[in-house]
Amino acid sequence: MNSERPSARTTLTLRVALVLTIAVALLELGGSLMSGSLALLSDAAHVFMDAFALGIALIANIEANRRPATMRQTFGYARVEVLAALANGGLLFAITVLIVIEAVHRLSSPQLPAGGLMALFATIGFVTNLAIGLSLSRAARENINVKAALFHVASDVLGGFAVALGGLFILVGRIAWLDPVLSIFIAVIIVVGVVRVVREAADVLLESAPPHAEIPAVRGRIRDLEGVVDVHDLHVWTLGPGSHALSAHVLLPDSRISEASALLRRIDERMRAEFGITHVTLQFECEACADDERIVCTQINSR
Repeated sequence: MNSERPSARTTLTLRVALVLTIAVALLELGGSLMSGSLALLSDAAHVFMDAFALGIALIANIEANRRPATMRQTFGYARVEVLAALANGGLLFAITVLIVIEAVHRLSSPQLPAGGLMALFATIGFVTNLAIGLSLSRAARENINVKAALFHVASDVLGGFAVALGGLFILVGRIAWLDPVLSIFIAVIIVVGVVRVVREAADVLLESAPPHAEIPAVRGRIRDLEGVVDVHDLHVWTLGPGSHALSAHVLLPDSRISEASALLRRIDERMRAEFGITHVTLQFECEACADDERIVCTQINSR
C-alpha cells in the first residue's frame, strides 16, 4: 500500500472534477426551472452539495499535504481529510431532509413537468458525472476523502440515470406523480452514501483497526517470525488516509541487542509489505530474565 501523502495528480483530478460538477449542477438547475421538474431540481441540489464536498476534499487534500508534522500535531494533519468527510456527510443529510419534505408536498399536489427537457438535462448530467467518477476511481483507493467524493459522484450518476429515465416515462405516459417519487429515490441514494462515509470516518476517529489489518491476522504474522514467543497489548489504528500505525509488546527469549534489532527490522518490513503499516512501535519483553536483566543487556553487572 502506498503511504505517500496526496499527490499532485490527485489534486489536479479533484480540481477538474470540481469544475465539471459545478457545471452539471448549474445545467440541471436551469433545466429544472425550464421543465418544472422537482426530481431534476433535487438532483441539481444533490450535485451542488457534491460540488461542495469535492471542494472540501480538494482543500483537505492540499492542506494535509502542505502542513507537515509539528511539535503539537506529531502525526501531521492527515485527519483533516477525515473531518472533511464527516462534514460532507452532515451537509448531504441536511439536503436530503429538504428534498423529502418537498417531495411529500408534491405528492399531495402533483405537477406535470416537461418530460423531454427533464430527460435531456438529466442525460447530460449522467454522462458528465460518469466521466468524473471514472477519473476519481484511481485516487479513491488511497484517499478516504476522495473515496467520499467518489461515493457522492456515484450517487449523482445513479440519480441522473433515474431522472433521465423518469423524464422519458413522463414524456410518454404523462405520469405526474413519478417526479416526486424520483425525488424521494434520490434522497435514499444520498442517505446510503452518507451512512457509508460517516461510518468509515468514524472508524478512523475511534482508532478502529482498518479492515485490511485486522488484529488476529496481524498478531499471527508477528508470531510466525522466528524468535517471537508471544504478542500482547497489540493495537492497530489509522492515522489518516493511507497511513496506519501499530504498537505492541513482543515477548522474546533471552536475546542479545543485535538479535532484537534484527527482529525489529523484520517485523517492520513485514507490517509494511503485508498491511501497509508505516508506523511500528514495539516494546520487547524477556521471557525468563531476572528482575535486574533487560533484553538489551546480557552482561552481568558486578557490584
